[in-house]
Amino acid sequence: MSKRQPLSKAEMEVARIVWERQQATVREVLENLPPSRQIDYKTVQTFLRRLETKGYLTSLRNGRSLTYRPTIQPQVVIQETIDDIVSHLFNGQIGALLDHLLLEHGLSKTELDRVQELLSAARARVPVT
Repeated sequence: MSKRQPLSKAEMEVARIVWERQQATVREVLENLPPSRQIDYKTVQTFLRRLETKGYLTSLRNGRSLTYRPTIQPQVVIQETIDDIVSHLFNGQIGALLDHLLLEHGLSKTELDRVQELLSAARARVPVT
């Protein structure tokens, strides 16, 4: 597991914009935040600097502004976040996480079919004892 610090909700929101755009300036991130978010330019700038310090983004000076680019793909962050949740919140018990997701959030038929496929594939990999 990585030694990177986890992201706050606000940092994740900003990081998603950079991931979707592949690169972004402070202004571009600010313009892509939902209008309901009342965040100013300086706050976005602070979030981007934190993301860079934590190792999620890198910046390149382009004239007077900085352009931020991801150093880590979103899938890696998702994997690290889920691993952290399972480890710390569910004490390493994946079944407890699955119980929570299935019972509290429910799944559509399509999602249930996909889960069934994944369970069948996982079952096939378990050695017979």
